[in-house]
Amino acid sequence: MFANSYTQSSSFGLRETNPILGVGLVEQMQFLFVRVVKANDLPSKDLTGSLDPYVEVKLGNYKGVTKHLEKNQSPEWNTVFTFSKDRMQSSVLEVLVRDKHILKDEFVGVVRFDLHEIPTRVPPDSPLAPQWYRLENKKGEKGKGELMLAVWIGTQADEAFSEAWHSDEASSVDSSTPSNHIRSKVYHSPRLWYVRVNVIEAQDLVFLSEKNRGLSNVHIKAQIGNQVLKTKSMQSQNTNVLWNEDLMFVAAEPFDDHLILTVEDRVGPNKDEILGRTFIPLATVERRADDRIVHSRWFNLQTPSSSDIEEPKKDKFSSRIHLRVCLDGGYHVLDESTHYSSDLRPTAKQLWKPPIGILELGILNADALTAMKTRHNRGTSDTYCVAKYGQKWVRTRTITDSLNPKYNEQYTWEVFDPATVLTVGVFDNGQITEKGSNGNRDTKIGKVRIRISTLETGRVYTHSYPLLVLHPSGVKTMGELHLAIRFSCTSMPNMMLLYSKPLLPKMHYKMPLTMVQLDMLRHQAVAIVAARLSRAEPPLGKEVVEYMTDADSHLWSMRRSKANFFRLMSVFNGVFAVGKWFKEVCAWTNPITTVLVHVLFVMLIFFPELILPTLFMYNFLIGLWNYRYRPKYPPHMNTRLSCADSVHSDELDEEFDTFPTSKSSDLVRMRYDRLRSVAGRIQTVVGDVASQGERIQALQSWRDPRATVIFMLFCVVASAVLYAVPLRLLIVTGGLYVMRHPKFRHKLPPAPLNFFRRLPARTDSML
Repeated sequence: MFANSYTQSSSFGLRETNPILGVGLVEQMQFLFVRVVKANDLPSKDLTGSLDPYVEVKLGNYKGVTKHLEKNQSPEWNTVFTFSKDRMQSSVLEVLVRDKHILKDEFVGVVRFDLHEIPTRVPPDSPLAPQWYRLENKKGEKGKGELMLAVWIGTQADEAFSEAWHSDEASSVDSSTPSNHIRSKVYHSPRLWYVRVNVIEAQDLVFLSEKNRGLSNVHIKAQIGNQVLKTKSMQSQNTNVLWNEDLMFVAAEPFDDHLILTVEDRVGPNKDEILGRTFIPLATVERRADDRIVHSRWFNLQTPSSSDIEEPKKDKFSSRIHLRVCLDGGYHVLDESTHYSSDLRPTAKQLWKPPIGILELGILNADALTAMKTRHNRGTSDTYCVAKYGQKWVRTRTITDSLNPKYNEQYTWEVFDPATVLTVGVFDNGQITEKGSNGNRDTKIGKVRIRISTLETGRVYTHSYPLLVLHPSGVKTMGELHLAIRFSCTSMPNMMLLYSKPLLPKMHYKMPLTMVQLDMLRHQAVAIVAARLSRAEPPLGKEVVEYMTDADSHLWSMRRSKANFFRLMSVFNGVFAVGKWFKEVCAWTNPITTVLVHVLFVMLIFFPELILPTLFMYNFLIGLWNYRYRPKYPPHMNTRLSCADSVHSDELDEEFDTFPTSKSSDLVRMRYDRLRSVAGRIQTVVGDVASQGERIQALQSWRDPRATVIFMLFCVVASAVLYAVPLRLLIVTGGLYVMRHPKFRHKLPPAPLNFFRRLPARTDSML
């Protein structure tokens, strides 16, 4: 019933799959594992007798290389290599030892394995013990030196899989790519705090400019890292200034930054004079988890020439500033939009509740991805997936040179609130080219959002999600992402109880922040998270973090405005449908239905105790009837709901424009005129709603004396009638009159509506 409200093309919809899940929620894949432990008694190839050995593991066109160790004839590497069995192009595995040289590396020895002779290991079997193998020369003869190796065939469930170098991560065309750019990794966002700075007053300020000694115009500039805020400028005729103003910042653990407050005096246009500053280490700031009052403190101001961040020396006379500073742990620092936030817990850990369930995600594979780069005159991609839920980010290994990559990696999260969203994105690794890393930005391919509350408990969802991305040319399918998801509830009573709890922590309601503050703080929080994750190994780029957190969702878009308008209209479709049905009842379109409505109406009036039970039972039956039409698939991005399938090209060009705009003045003028026309219609609707409210106020305001007299006389008569006549009789009479047969109706509006429309509004007083 509700699932077909926004039907879209089948190419944009979900597709249920039935993969053979082996280990947990992923398909079992077989890999060849090669652990290179160490070498012993290697022969020297230089005249000096030194050796700079490294090991090259080669299987067909794929190879992996260890680090070279200088001047070491008994080196230790302890490195693991894996080769996907699906990509094996040879029946012989070669493990070569080479000597590193500037011009050409020299062959030292080799160990060969027949793939048919390699044993298979299945956990929980103990790891295979490494063995010593004598090196062979180019002629196949046993020579000097031996190599300790362990070779076996296993699956991704092997404990060595996570630390291994994977052949499907870096093929032979880009084997020089650093491994830290292609490994899978789990990240944790830094714990974010709101910093509340209550600037109360400043005393004994020393003004350097003579002309401002009589009347000063003072403000305080507060700074934490790249965040800068200013108080209002206050005029004062003495050396004491009062503000009592709150400034809000975002800070991340560990608190290495300082809160820097600078007192400035406006001495001219765009010219400020520093009167003093103070430095407060965030690590020393008091923390609170509720709305208790924090004790204020006086801080001495350092001279403008001083840049010492340590505690200033106490002078006999010093300007000082009165502050109340605290780290507010009772809030949840929003680094995502509240519509699809993945975490709603407060910052302070002592306020955390126990988890209600476990979320398991299996990232299986991607199909038919769009080529993001060209290699060997053909389109290809080097892709990886990023999943975010709560403070935990996961990144799969990069599968290179493939438009149909297989990841088969599984991750789990603790769930603290079902009203949260899991986000999974697919990116092309811009660090990989034929010559290795070139520092390019990673390119987005698409993402999937899954709301936890829409998942049935204990059910495994295996679907192929289309990767929909909006381009300047329109919406495109960049491929499909195959996922397996399961939400397991550990405490059903606690989860049901959460539906009666506030969505955000209590501090958001006790000391609410304005929308402007929340938008500004969210922007700062995303910047902090992006800066931290971009310094990890492997790094998650700023473009990845911003895309996963929808950092630009607040920007203006004509397409989004239309979509939100149609969403609003669809919400009222039920009300409109009821009104249309009641109009048909009043018009006696179906006499049998109309008679039944009359009977039900009279029965409910004379037995009012049945009204509420009937209403709730009716809603119960509607929900029971809709159970057979319940959604079988998790909700996914809808192109028709988003107005992406019918958007005009110029509206898309406007949506992808930079801020501030980079378009020509004529194009900007055209778009401005279009925005004015849309705003004019909205202005008319708002004005009409205001007029109806003003007409209601005019009933007793005596703006129209005759209308007010008529209304007062009507109130007197109505009070007498309601006192003398039973209420049930009046309601039945009124209801039967409204639902009377069309033969007894007139096409003209009724008298009460005519009276209401004649009441004065304030439109005639507007300029």
